Amino acid sequence: MGLFGRWRARRGPSGRAGRPTLDRASQRGDLKHLEEFVASRRGVEGFVEPRTAVTEATIVLVAADGEWTRRRIDGPDVARRLSKELAIPVYDAQVTGYPQRMRDWSARQKQNRL
Repeated sequence: MGLFGRWRARRGPSGRAGRPTLDRASQRGDLKHLEEFVASRRGVEGFVEPRTAVTEATIVLVAADGEWTRRRIDGPDVARRLSKELAIPVYDAQVTGYPQRMRDWSARQKQNRL
C-alpha cells in the first residue's frame, strides 16, 4: 500500500466522489449493534457526529444510565431513518453536545479499571 493508499473517495447519493477519509464505511454489523443496544437498554438517545477528514459520520447512542456506544453511519439521513425505526430521539452533537450522564458513566468506568 502506498503512502496515501488508505485514502479513498466516498461516493454520495449523487454518485459523485466526496471527501476522502482514512476510515471505513459503515457496515451492516454497525447497524445491528445499534439496534441491539437500543433493544437492551432503556432511555436511549442518539447524537450524530459529522464526518471529518479522518472518520466517517458516526452516531453515539447514550442510555438512561449514561452507558454509550459509537458506530459509523452513512450520514445524518441514515441516523434520522434509524431513529424513526427504533423510536429514539436523535440530536446533532455539534449543536446539543453530549449529556452529562455520558461523561459520568465514562468516569465511573475509568475509576473501576484502576
